[in-house]
Amino acid sequence: MIGDIETLCKLANIKINLMKTDPKRFFVRAFMAGAYLGLAAILSYTLGAMLSDHSVVGKIAVAASFGIGLVAIVYLGAELFTGNCFVTIMPVLRGDMKLREIMPMWVVCYIGNMIGISLICFLFIKSGAQEAIMQPYLKGIMESKLNFDVIDLLIKGILCNFVVCVAAYSGVKIKDETARLIVIMILVMTFVLPGFEHCIANGGIFTMGITQLGSTIDWSMLPLHMLISTLGNIIGGSVLLAVPIYIMFRTPQTK
Repeated sequence: MIGDIETLCKLANIKINLMKTDPKRFFVRAFMAGAYLGLAAILSYTLGAMLSDHSVVGKIAVAASFGIGLVAIVYLGAELFTGNCFVTIMPVLRGDMKLREIMPMWVVCYIGNMIGISLICFLFIKSGAQEAIMQPYLKGIMESKLNFDVIDLLIKGILCNFVVCVAAYSGVKIKDETARLIVIMILVMTFVLPGFEHCIANGGIFTMGITQLGSTIDWSMLPLHMLISTLGNIIGGSVLLAVPIYIMFRTPQTK
């Protein structure tokens, strides 16, 4: 019987080898992951804007609907940076690879995700769909996101990707399709509802904000926000979840 670590390492090797042998194909898979997440952002934030007068209901609707993005990524075979922070660190923890060997894949995946989600979110705002309700809704979100404490933001990033990677891990472990879908949707709701920070999702949300609001918002804190949330996401997936999972399931043959 193949153990969890062996399964994750095999999955990681497939991803890393694809990046080495066919980087264009890997990039397109990363781009599509961003695009799928962009569709989820459009759905959830449109619902949030429509229900902005009903705060609690609106927040639940945003959280409940955003999971469709990760479901699409898992079922349609795309590459999400935050999930890969967990999966592809396993060969490093086992001693099969050096961290520097997986870094190019992380960079390409991150860039592909950002381009995909940014393009979809940019096109959504440029379409003018729901503009009357999106503008005030996005303004409130941008002002809230850009007014942050660095430590708070880092922790939100850590917790976010801990949850996202539990969802990704569940997608590997659970074989029943219906159960897998339900678990992923609920786990994504777990990070969205409390307001945790996902760097790729933020790339899309900030693209919406910049495109819709332009210079009416001070964007000077945006680069720091993206840096800290990305760092938090890496820690959440590659350390907070991956290290305990590795310790729990390593075999005597595992270094």
